Amino acid sequence: MLTRTLRQLERDGLVIRHDLAEVPPHVEYRLSDSGLELLVQMVPLWTWIVENADSFRTAREAFDRNHLGEAP
Repeated sequence: MLTRTLRQLERDGLVIRHDLAEVPPHVEYRLSDSGLELLVQMVPLWTWIVENADSFRTAREAFDRNHLGEAP
């Protein structure tokens, strides 16, 4: 699963893969310029999520209490 995800990120141009042609196999990845740009754009969203995690948890608990026994 990790390999598939990394290959997709490489295909999308977000990471650059470097095969060191060693035994055992050794591969390194780094963010491309586009990957770095995406990271910069994601930081504010991640910050907001972390700052609001308690609110999400509280909302989920309230939802679960109010919908106890309902099928998803």
